[in-house]
Amino acid sequence: MIIVTLKPRNMGRNRKWLPGLGPVLLILLSHMTSGLEVPLDPKVLDGLPQPPTITLQSPKDYIFDPRENIVIHCEAKGKPHPSFSWTRNGTHLDVDTDHKVLMKPGAGTLVIDIGEKAEASEGTYQCRAQNEHGAALSNNFVIRQSRSPLWSKEIIEPVIVQTGTPLVLPCRPPAGLPPPVIFWMDNNFQRLTLDNRVSQALNGDLYFSNVVAEDTRSDYICYARFPHTQTIQQKQPISVTVLDSRSEGERRPGFMFPVGTTSTKMVLRGQTLELECIAEGLPTPDVSWQKDEGELPSSRTSFSRFKKTLRISDVNEDDAGDYRCTATNKLGSAHHIIKVDVKAAPFWVSAPRNLILAPNETGILTCRVNGEPKPDIRWFVNGVPLENTRKDHRREVHDDTVILNNVLTGTSAVYQCNASNEFGYLLANAFVNVLAEPPRVLTPPNQVYRVITNNPALLDCFSFGSPIPNITWFKDFQISIRSGDSYVIHKNGTLEINVAQPRHSGNYTCIATNNLGRKENQVSLEVKEPTRILKQPEYRVVQRGMSAMFECKVKHDRSLNPTVTWLKDDRELPHDNRFVMGKESLTISDVTEEDEGTYTCIANTILDQDSASAKLTVVEKPDPPTDLELTDQTERSVQLTWTPGDEHNSPTQNFLIQYEDSLHQPGVWVNLTDVPGSSTTARLQLSPYVYYSFRVQARNEVGYSEASGPSRQYRTNPAAPDENPSNVRGIGTEPGNLVISWTPLTGLQSNGPGLEYKVQWRQKDLEEDWTSKNVADSQLVVSGTPIYALYEIKVQAFNNYGNGPEPEVVTGYSGEGLPLSAPDTVQVMVHNSTLAEVHWEPVSLSSVQGKLQGYKVYYRRERGLQETEEEGDQQEQNLTFSGNRSEGMLPGLHPYSLYVVFIKVFNNKGEGPPSSSKTFETPEGVPGPPAFLKAINPGLDSLTLSWGPPRRSNGRLTGYTLRYQPVNSTNELGPLSVVTLEANETMFTLGSLNPSVLYKFYLSAKTIKGPGPNVTEEAYTAMDITGPNRQIDIATQGWFIGLMCAIALLILVLLIVCFIKRNKGGKYPVKEKEDAHQDPEIQPMKEDDGTFGEYSDTEDHKPLKGSRTPSNGTVRRDESDDSLVDYGEGGDGQFNEDGSFIGQYSGKKEKDTHEGNESSEAPSPVNAMNSFV
Repeated sequence: MIIVTLKPRNMGRNRKWLPGLGPVLLILLSHMTSGLEVPLDPKVLDGLPQPPTITLQSPKDYIFDPRENIVIHCEAKGKPHPSFSWTRNGTHLDVDTDHKVLMKPGAGTLVIDIGEKAEASEGTYQCRAQNEHGAALSNNFVIRQSRSPLWSKEIIEPVIVQTGTPLVLPCRPPAGLPPPVIFWMDNNFQRLTLDNRVSQALNGDLYFSNVVAEDTRSDYICYARFPHTQTIQQKQPISVTVLDSRSEGERRPGFMFPVGTTSTKMVLRGQTLELECIAEGLPTPDVSWQKDEGELPSSRTSFSRFKKTLRISDVNEDDAGDYRCTATNKLGSAHHIIKVDVKAAPFWVSAPRNLILAPNETGILTCRVNGEPKPDIRWFVNGVPLENTRKDHRREVHDDTVILNNVLTGTSAVYQCNASNEFGYLLANAFVNVLAEPPRVLTPPNQVYRVITNNPALLDCFSFGSPIPNITWFKDFQISIRSGDSYVIHKNGTLEINVAQPRHSGNYTCIATNNLGRKENQVSLEVKEPTRILKQPEYRVVQRGMSAMFECKVKHDRSLNPTVTWLKDDRELPHDNRFVMGKESLTISDVTEEDEGTYTCIANTILDQDSASAKLTVVEKPDPPTDLELTDQTERSVQLTWTPGDEHNSPTQNFLIQYEDSLHQPGVWVNLTDVPGSSTTARLQLSPYVYYSFRVQARNEVGYSEASGPSRQYRTNPAAPDENPSNVRGIGTEPGNLVISWTPLTGLQSNGPGLEYKVQWRQKDLEEDWTSKNVADSQLVVSGTPIYALYEIKVQAFNNYGNGPEPEVVTGYSGEGLPLSAPDTVQVMVHNSTLAEVHWEPVSLSSVQGKLQGYKVYYRRERGLQETEEEGDQQEQNLTFSGNRSEGMLPGLHPYSLYVVFIKVFNNKGEGPPSSSKTFETPEGVPGPPAFLKAINPGLDSLTLSWGPPRRSNGRLTGYTLRYQPVNSTNELGPLSVVTLEANETMFTLGSLNPSVLYKFYLSAKTIKGPGPNVTEEAYTAMDITGPNRQIDIATQGWFIGLMCAIALLILVLLIVCFIKRNKGGKYPVKEKEDAHQDPEIQPMKEDDGTFGEYSDTEDHKPLKGSRTPSNGTVRRDESDDSLVDYGEGGDGQFNEDGSFIGQYSGKKEKDTHEGNESSEAPSPVNAMNSFV
């Protein structure tokens, strides 16, 4: 079994798939014009004839070196192997008799010994390969000897020219084969310098656009180098003398070559077009090119010789047209148009192809060529012109087509097509092999193809036969496959699945059939899941010394075992223990700079692979700058330069410059300035009287470098202060004083020794002289000032070297006193029950004795208007209104209340005397909620509600509004009912309610201003047990079953205790009660809690799980929570004969007293349980 894997051509992220079978035999199966190559498989070749086919031949043009032998290659294949013969100049060349000619055994390659007469070997040669099935011809080989003739002798006159005139020095080399390479040198074999002014033309002539005095020399020598003979011929030197006695003036450009305004140029298709324009003028003109009515093909266009030569490679028909060269200098321009005509030697459109035909089949040979002018086509058969052969009615010739109808056995031949025009020819051989062969499948049997999902699969079925076999395919031995949808059957029999899916896996059979037989072959296809890197490595930036990890999570087909390899910069990882490869990761510890690079994860299987890459960048803090230097020193500035350190892959963002003042703060480094990371110099502004040392730190994304070494010390001379202290203020702290303060200058700002401050002050607007005092401190207290007087203040710095600049004048006030006056004419405007507006007459500013800060309004609620006496301990409130105000709003007042208000003015020192008090009343508002609401005495169709009046009525109550609605089992609300009640009512009974229904109640009080907020309550009506249709089987309720189980367990424990006590012969409280009652079935319960004797269970005082607590949130301890009578309308609850409880759970929030329990039967479930015992 052979396994064929279909692997991607490109092993990266983009996949292209090719069969990995090795040499593939491509057989084109067309009955008409398609060619069928006879396969080279020896098993197939046995017994198969084949006409000759030329496989190797020399170029058409052969230029030989007369010092070496001529070797003309001609090789061919065929069955039987062909024999070879040659013609020279159309005449048979007898290789056997010519001792100078040798033909290699088994091939037609010709070796000619030139001898002394090389010219005798020149000519046109042609090779013929022939066997019994036909003859093939080679091209015509034109054999010529290379030539390097000597320069003809001539007398060259010296050239004398005026400065600025144009000049041409002709070369005119001898015609060689091939043409020589031209260049100019001097007697010292130094090439002449060429430039825009002096240039060499394509024909070798030397052009001067204008000559200068430096062009004078006697050794302008043209050399011709002949490539084949490797010889160099030298022309006689040319002498040039440039006269500068009369200088030519500047002139417009003109063309030295080509001459005139237009010229023509012919070029062959596929060759290189070379156009040349050489201009003269003074100053030297520049040359430019353009194509009229078109663009120059940029990808094929180039310029040389200072744009004097335009080259267009691989010329085609579109390159024909007019090309304009323009010469320009400052005086003007000149134009020349070159008309380019593109011709073409014959070239193939479709060459004839070999045919393998079965007897009675028809074949077509086509020979389609193009050229300019249009080529002539001639047909040959076995080297003989078709018109010179015997006429065959089965053969039709139509210009470039030959039709062979109903071919016969034994008519195999080789046809030649020759297409020619004046610029060349094409010759092609195509054999017609008439065979009758049954089908043969050349693809090895039982091959297994493996391919990755979503990629094409190619299943081979290479065959041979004549007539050409018809190929059919089957899947899993029964499903016939036709081209279409996901399948394509190619002409060579290959089955292609465009997009392979797992469903395409299986066995495939190809069958080759013709009229001579049938052959089949079986192959298998396995479609695998692709290998994918799900988690790709990501770009990492890691600080040196840290760890870096790249992830590479791979998903693959289960039947394939991938291998994961890692590469660094497309090479193997270094052999270093720091590189640890995990199952799905690569970890690099203690990273260094050498670890930088691109890391690639490759997941490889036998079918495919996937790869992903990520870059690792190692960063570190920059190295400290070095080579600090101080230059361009002045009294107040200095230039600092430095050399940056290594950035370690993180660009420097900025440089921080620090200084140390060893005079004022030795050992302390202060930040001076920073500059961008692209700078290496900074101009530093300095202060006098400082001993400077500088250092620099570099910062990148990682952080700051270590500081550089300090620069040399630079001392500045002392000077008078440049500035005065800042933040000068004058503030009075007490009545009669003024405190003047400022922020003192630092040692760096002092500019010299002996720093002090001259403080000056005077009262503003009094025309007084300045009072001054020198202090060394940062504060001065001036006493004896009037209260809150405005002062002008100045503070000037000075030292031993002079005064600072003239200081600015600032103002400040002396100390404040308490306000002297109270606001007058206090009035109150009541807006509503909670908001009032207060107005007053502001005090005069002079009485404030300071800066007016505002007014404080004090107010207090004395009592409610319905209350007979004042309420004690009413808290006084106040509101502050900043600035010179005369009104303010008092929010948040109580409705229907009596208030008293007074006002004080205040400044920074404190408050002044109070104004006279003013009383006002607030109107009525809406009341607060009722104090409480609870439901009592629930009946079958009634509920009684009790409530308390609002704690704050906020006016005279006018009544209550009661709203209620039922609530069903899904908590949906029913229709709403409304009842209006009198103000003096605190209890109300609702009738006509439904039994056993939960109701929700909303109660609100109201005044003339409207209703207040609601208080809510919920309550159930009592259960209805009068009708059978209302009965609920309580015995099936879970809570009841749990309750009964708990009671039974308690009774069992109690009986065990009684049994133990009885056995001991003692009495106990229960026994005493039993003795007191003769009827053992009637066991009354204690009146207080309903328990047996002295036994008590604390759990009995807890509400039932799921029951509602009373509205007051308490459980009455004087009633038994376990008594079922409370849930069944007093004593009406009873048991059926089966022990089930008759009645409904009422859901009451407060329990009623026991009523009508006069039956001699035990109403309690405890007594009922006694009857069971």
